[in-house]
Amino acid sequence: MRTPEFWRRDGLAARALAPASWLYGAVAAVRHRTARPVQPPVPVLCVGNLVAGGAGKTPVALALGAKLAARGHAVHFLSRGYGGRERGPLLVDPARHGADAVGDEPLLLARVAPTWVSADRAAGATAAAEGGAGLIVMDDGHQNATVAKACSIVVVDGVYGFGNGRLLPAGPLRETVAAGLARADAVVAVGPDEAGIGAAIPTGVRASAGRLAPPPDGAGIADRKVVAFAGIARPEKFFATLRTLGCRIEHTRAFADHHRYREAEIAVLLQIAASRGAVAVTTAKDAVRLPPALRGAVRVLDIVFEWNDAAAEEALIAEIEKRTAIASEAG
Repeated sequence: MRTPEFWRRDGLAARALAPASWLYGAVAAVRHRTARPVQPPVPVLCVGNLVAGGAGKTPVALALGAKLAARGHAVHFLSRGYGGRERGPLLVDPARHGADAVGDEPLLLARVAPTWVSADRAAGATAAAEGGAGLIVMDDGHQNATVAKACSIVVVDGVYGFGNGRLLPAGPLRETVAAGLARADAVVAVGPDEAGIGAAIPTGVRASAGRLAPPPDGAGIADRKVVAFAGIARPEKFFATLRTLGCRIEHTRAFADHHRYREAEIAVLLQIAASRGAVAVTTAKDAVRLPPALRGAVRVLDIVFEWNDAAAEEALIAEIEKRTAIASEAG
């Protein structure tokens, strides 16, 4: 699904759905109170969010995983594998597995470190440990109470923030902001803080920030005419990035998050691009869901997370290492 516009601000639609959100919140609260988290054989760093999609957690998870691996940690990623049919635990092999099998995000994670998909996160953590993991970076799962986490990081989009502040389905929140941040060890804001995120962060929770940035060469599309399409939670963020590169956007098409592209859909977009002297471009997350026969015809803009402050990044990494070391000793 695409993020509903009424999730951004309060209104009639949100108020009409409020009773359903109260029920959602009550069920979530009971689930957390009654959960008995499993302690995995190795420490787990959870990189999650409080809203349904679009915060930037996977780029942050990738950045943290790469940094920790470079510092000598045997990092393995763990994902639910949303959008894929495999329930796992399964070690992702990009040469054999497509997005229809394991989901799109695990294929991106697998570029950096061994990646496991598992609908049962506790079973997935155990499989990763048995497969050689010394530190598990769990992409998403802040609301999953089945696995004990050594460190929990909440990622928040600086512009979108927490939307209208309501729980699903009246708003984008998976849980209340207070409850979610109370379990966080750190908050990472992605983009400029236009939503007042800093004021919501409790005392004692580490705060840092960064941005999603395109490669320096702009993937060869800077200042060119483009036909842009994306099937992510907030496609407008991708289109805005293209504009910062000086791209002249001839046509855009927004699909539902995790949309499985058909050849006919991409063929139409390629025809539009050809008729306007433009190139078709999409995100790296979308690229793994393209029909194999047409992947070579679409340019891919691989956006990465960059920290605003190197000192803040180092402090966060040090905090993660301290907490995961404590968890290792306790285990």
